[in-house]
Amino acid sequence: MRATVHEKFGPPDVLSLREVDRPVPGRGDVLIEVHATTVTAAEILMRRGRPLWGRVVLGLSRPRRKLRIPGLELSGEIVAVGADVERFVPGDQVFGFTGFGAGACAEYKCMPETASLELKPANTTYEQAAAAVDGATTALYFLRDIARVRMGQHVLINGASGSIGTYAVQLAKRFGAEVTAVCSAKNAELVASLGADHVIDYATDDFTTRRNTYDVIFDTVTASSFGRCRDALTRTGCYVPTTRLRNWVLAGWTALRGGRKVRPGMSIEKRAALAFVKELIEDEQLRIVIDRNYRWDQVVEAHRYVETGHKRGNVTISITAET
Repeated sequence: MRATVHEKFGPPDVLSLREVDRPVPGRGDVLIEVHATTVTAAEILMRRGRPLWGRVVLGLSRPRRKLRIPGLELSGEIVAVGADVERFVPGDQVFGFTGFGAGACAEYKCMPETASLELKPANTTYEQAAAAVDGATTALYFLRDIARVRMGQHVLINGASGSIGTYAVQLAKRFGAEVTAVCSAKNAELVASLGADHVIDYATDDFTTRRNTYDVIFDTVTASSFGRCRDALTRTGCYVPTTRLRNWVLAGWTALRGGRKVRPGMSIEKRAALAFVKELIEDEQLRIVIDRNYRWDQVVEAHRYVETGHKRGNVTISITAET
């Protein structure tokens, strides 16, 4: 089969289309013919081998063999199942998250039936379904399970026009919050259409100067810090970052003190969340934002675009066995 491969860390040009062995499903696995995947900010870092401490997982001097094919989100059709598989049958259309195994930017991907995999929403294209995996489930995890957003709270979403942010705005509204979205001026109309009650242009207005305003600050891009955001939180508010190791240290420190908290987390197991997201999409209660869709042979161009940091929502790649 063909797959996008990078044998070394570096810029988008390290990616190339190669012939590789087609995976063979084990007794508890399913084999998926991939129809669409995405390019995410996380993959950009993985391709570059950043941050450097992450190379303990990614590979010290070059990518570990199982991480040489990018792609964390996928949608496609199951073409074969192992003898012990009960959840799926050949012909099922699915969407899911490959996790640290990556590998979705290929004609076929093998995954355990117990992985973060669910039947695709019936009212979506393959590209839309792929774009509804990580951003939506990550936003759900941090807002519902970590921040425990509830009716009447004031929630600020920093990075509201990105993949996680566009879903976070919608989910926070669904949970009954008053939502302030932080993004660039050109994306103000988009986030307002998703339900944001207030929009702040980060280039002209610093939300951290507002005092005792927000019950939750969800920093989807970790562009700020607890130190900067602390005074903008209510006295019992929480700062919720998606990345950076130092936030785990701060979480322990603030847990020992009264008042404002840092609440980081890590969302890896997404199976239950995907079922919830699927239901919302099929009920037309969650909008999927796709900025650009690329052909598979344009994957380098897609990585270059995502690397600019200016994408709106999601960037998808169309992949079929005939590409």
